[in-house]
Parts: sequence; C-alpha cells; structure tokens
Amino acid sequence: MGTLRDLQFALQLKIEELRQRDTLIDELELELDTKDELIRRLQEELDRYRATVTLPGPSEAGAACQDKVEDKQAAKRKTIISEPFNLDPVTLALVSNRSCDKSQESQTLIQAAFLKNDLLKNLDEGEIRAITACMSPTTINQGCYVIQEGTNGAQAYVLEEGRLDVIKDGLKLFTIEPGDVFGELALLYSCTHTFSISAQTDSKLWVIDRKSYQTILMQSGLNSLSHSMELLSSVPFLQSLPEDVIMKLCDLTEQTCYSDGDYIIRQGAAGDTFYIISRGQVKVTEKKQGHDEQTILSQLSDGQWFGEKALWGEDNRTVNVIASGDVACLVIDKETFKEIIDGMVFDCSHELQQSQESKPRSDKDPDLLSFSTLSDFQIICTLAVGEFGHVDLVQVRSNIQHLFAMRVLKKKLTTNNARQELILREGRILMEAFCPFVVRLYKMFKDTECLYILTEACLGGDLSSLLKDKGYLDENSTRFYTACVIEALTFLHCRGVVYRDIKPEHVVLDQHGYAKLVGSRCLKKVEVGKKTWTFCGTPGYMAPEIILNKGHSVSADFWSLGVFVFELLSGGLPFSNSDMMKILTATIRGIDHIDFPKIISKSATSLIKKLCRSNPSERVGSQRNGAKDIQKHKWFDGFNWDGLCKRTLNPPITPKVEHPFNSASCGHYTEGSVDLDATWDDF
Repeated sequence: MGTLRDLQFALQLKIEELRQRDTLIDELELELDTKDELIRRLQEELDRYRATVTLPGPSEAGAACQDKVEDKQAAKRKTIISEPFNLDPVTLALVSNRSCDKSQESQTLIQAAFLKNDLLKNLDEGEIRAITACMSPTTINQGCYVIQEGTNGAQAYVLEEGRLDVIKDGLKLFTIEPGDVFGELALLYSCTHTFSISAQTDSKLWVIDRKSYQTILMQSGLNSLSHSMELLSSVPFLQSLPEDVIMKLCDLTEQTCYSDGDYIIRQGAAGDTFYIISRGQVKVTEKKQGHDEQTILSQLSDGQWFGEKALWGEDNRTVNVIASGDVACLVIDKETFKEIIDGMVFDCSHELQQSQESKPRSDKDPDLLSFSTLSDFQIICTLAVGEFGHVDLVQVRSNIQHLFAMRVLKKKLTTNNARQELILREGRILMEAFCPFVVRLYKMFKDTECLYILTEACLGGDLSSLLKDKGYLDENSTRFYTACVIEALTFLHCRGVVYRDIKPEHVVLDQHGYAKLVGSRCLKKVEVGKKTWTFCGTPGYMAPEIILNKGHSVSADFWSLGVFVFELLSGGLPFSNSDMMKILTATIRGIDHIDFPKIISKSATSLIKKLCRSNPSERVGSQRNGAKDIQKHKWFDGFNWDGLCKRTLNPPITPKVEHPFNSASCGHYTEGSVDLDATWDDF
C-alpha cells in the first residue's frame, strides 16, 4: 500500500489529467460551434441556389446563374406596398350587402378550407363567416385557365367541385382538390402569379376579391375597436381616462369565450383579473358554509362587469360566476391595469426635447440652397439606379465643397395616382424631419418629364452592403447601428410617423460612420390611438398585424427592429424562405418558433423576443416609457447614449469616402424646372 505522499501525487496527476480533458472539451465545443455556423451558412447558400433551380430547364452559363441568384435575392427583399385603401361608404355598402346564396354544405366546405390554410386560419371566426358570405360562385370549363403565369392577381379561390392542375413552365406540379384554397397571396397585394392553374375537369369555385377581403377585415377591426371602446368607457372607474388611453387599453384587453356552465370565477380562489361581458349572460352564485346548494345572487349581461376588486389588490373571490350559455368577456389583468393607471400612453414631447437638446442642430438648410434652382446643380456621377429612376451625386456650382444626392424619378413611370401620393407623402414628412439620424430632404423640383428630390449625400454605403462583405456584425457594431435607428424611430414616432420598412438596405452611413434612416414610400403619419391598414413593408421584416390586416401603428416598427437586430448579428433572417407565403406564415407563427443561432447572445435574444411579441402593445418600446425601455434593456448596458446623440462616440467603422471635390462635371439638369411648394399640387 502506497504512502500518503504517493496517494497525493497520484491525485494531483488525475486532477491535471481531468483539467486537460476539460480544456480539450472546451476547444472541441468551440470548434463544433464554428462548424455549425459554417454549415448553417452553407445551407443558406444551398437553399438560395435551390430556389433558382427547383424546376428543370435549359442550362445557363455560370455567370448567368449567379445573376439569377442575385436577382432572386433582390426580389425577395423588395418593398411591397399595396394600393392605399380607404373604407369609403360606397365600397362598404356594396360589400356589406353582397351575400351570395350558399347551401350549408358549401358554407361548411369554404370555412373548412380556410381553417386548413396557413394564412387564412388565423382570421377570427366572425371574419371567416363574413368572407364566406361575400364569396361568389364561378365555373371553369375543362382545359380553361383560372390563373395564368405572369399575370397580376387580385382574387383567391376555394374549389368546391372538380380538379385543377398547377403548372409551372409547362410542367405539372400538383393537383388542387375540392376543399383547397389557392391564390390567397393576391388578397394581400397585387402579386404576380408564378404558376398557371387550369381545369382538369369542369369545375365549380367560390371567389373573393382583394378589395372585398380588405373591406371586411378593416370593418371588422373598426367594429371590434368601437365595441371595446364603448364597453370600457361605460365602466365608472375608467371613464376619467383620456380617449387615447382607453384606445391603448383596448389593444391590451383580450376577449375570452366561455361555454354554458363554465366557471369564470370560482369562490375562494385568488383573483387578479377584471371582466366586462361583451356578449351573453352569467349568473353570480354563492355557496354558504354548511350548505350543499349554491344560492343565485344575480344575473349579469352585455356591458356589465365583475371582478373589479382584483385590480386594486389581492382578491379572494367571494362568489362564483358561471356562464349561462355562450359568453364572451373582455379580460384585463391587474398588471396591465396598473400600467394604464401609471400612465400607459406616454407623452414623448419632453423626452424628445431632452434628446434634441443634446444633438447637433441639423434643421438649417445650407444657405446656398435657399435660392437654388435645378440648373444650379452639376452632376458628378450616378450613384444608383432604381425602379422608377436613378440617384445622382451632385454639387452646387457656386460651392463645390458641398455634395448632395439627387433622386431623379421619371414621371411616366409614376403615373399611378396612388404611387404619386406615396412619393409626395414621403416628401412632406422628410421636409420636416430635422433629425441627425434621418437622411435630410432639402428641396424638390419638377419639370415636364421628371421629379427631382434633393437630399444629403451619405456616401458610406448601406448596412446591407456591409453585411454582404462581413457575413454578420459583432455585438458592438450591431448595438451602435441599432441605437442610431432607435434614435431615428423615437424622432419619427413622437411626430406620429410610422416608418414600416426598417431593413439594412434602408440604413446608410455618413462620412463619419454614423447611421441614418433613408426616406421610404412606406412613411405615414398616424394619429395617436389610430391605426392604418395598408399592406406595406418587406416580407420577412413586416409585423404579423400588417399581414393579417388587423390594423397597425408605430408598434409595427419595433417588430421590424427586432428582425433587424437578428439579421445584423447572424447574417440571416428569422423568417426566411424562397416561398413568399411560407415567409408570411412563419412570421404569423412568431419568433418563439425560431431557433436562434448560438452566435446571438442571450441578452440580444431577450431583446429580439421582446421586440417581436405577437401582441403589438406588449412589445418593448410600446409601453409607458417608450424607447427608454429599449435603452434600459440589459443588451444596452454601458452603452453611451449621450455620446451617440452628441456624436462624440466613435463609430465601429469610419468609411473611406473619396470626396470628388473640384472634379469635372459629368452633366447638368435642363432649364425650365420649378420648385414643388408646400401644397405639393400639380405633380
């Protein structure tokens, strides 16, 4: 038997061996994480490649294939703006009075088709019934087309009888059977069909058009909001709250349904919830000690309430409340109510004033622009080419030390009245946006052929280009650029403006490396407590309430901000697919169904999930303290917000911008242009 010294020596050897093994395990785990990330990126590239070669076709040269991949990616990230929609009385009357006769079997088939569809199953029961009632019948003969590839869609269909073939590039993909929905993407916006559908046999279908669909959902949303407002305003202790607070409370209440005999409140249980009866009746009963039977104390019906004591503290329920038949109640929990009482709807004017006091002034146009005309600008070079025109880098002849960007939009490509209104609405908003984190719009000109929009020139490139070069950004860089976007959103939101299209392509760097939001046709002013209904944004970034036509406001921007942070940190989107409908349905399912890459830290994951809550009013940033709640999140611990606003904080990257001062002019604009005045008349 060995001595104690020998045993101690053997123990030390074993401890050292175990330490070395732990070190090796750590190194192998790190290597495994690195390989997992590499596999993920390679899988993404493979998915992108497969998206372009899913169907057989003629082979292409390598360069052409690469062009197709890039075009596919560009198309997938393209901003979509459905035509602006207003609930005018004429359209409402037409849709409300349109109720096509249907057998009970047909109604059941349509509703069942909706409930098995990934998009439409998310509609409320009442909305599905209203859409079903509005659908009209149509027939298609064998061999004829319901949808042709390359055409724009405006209708969705439910097949009741017959069989339909789905065809892509002349190849049959699958067969549509009775009880199937197709074309539903056209209910959201004017999409281009990527396939044809022809009748294999004589077929009967039910059809709904986009305008009717949007009218039904908008009216449903407004009716629900109005009903909730009426119920909440009828409660005495809520009547003193301002209208905008009541509207915010409407967003935070949940409607819960109960069946006959269900216990809504059980005697003796602890309570923290207040109920308002939206539909139906309840009976209030009490079981006294020593008695087996319950005594009915009262009955309550529509508009009445119970359980209010729970809002003011701990409440042990002293009675039972039981549903008599089907019942629906608006439900408010104590925590939500406390937020309301403490001032849920915040006045951001003081916050904005404090923020602006620490920022360098940018609300003054350069003096040389005061009396400048279009012909005073020299074209240095073309910076970019877009859908409706191009962007030039320009300078004023009298002072070549100042550079500007000039967006040149061809009028013949913007003849659509709705498109013109979007452009001019963007101009109205940005002309008043004196914020260091929003690209400044100085002036607008027009002539017979073009519209000219003069903005500051940010020549450091956009974040999508930076992501393309680096793959993904580190936490410090992401934190800095996200903070810049938060400052821009705070400025816009406090003026009632919703941005609706946050993505790396819309965040550009100035010559110092600070990030700014560019202009967007998705910009819109929305009154406090009100909503807007246009399907608008970039798939993968847009919030669920936009996809579902529930109405949206500034809270939609916080969802997009969460996706933005996810992409900067990982290089990919949480909701990504080559199929548009799969992107939208994944968004509706929500962020909790997404597996986060290990490269995203726990604190960043926490922020992203709080920004991407399915209920808009629960998103961080939408609460009482506004953007301050985002700034106080642990992911921003130690971040110098004051230094950011004063621009004393060193940015992650200082772009290498070569100023083409004294360079020869590459051209100039024609004479005969005029300024667009504040009324924006005569586009």
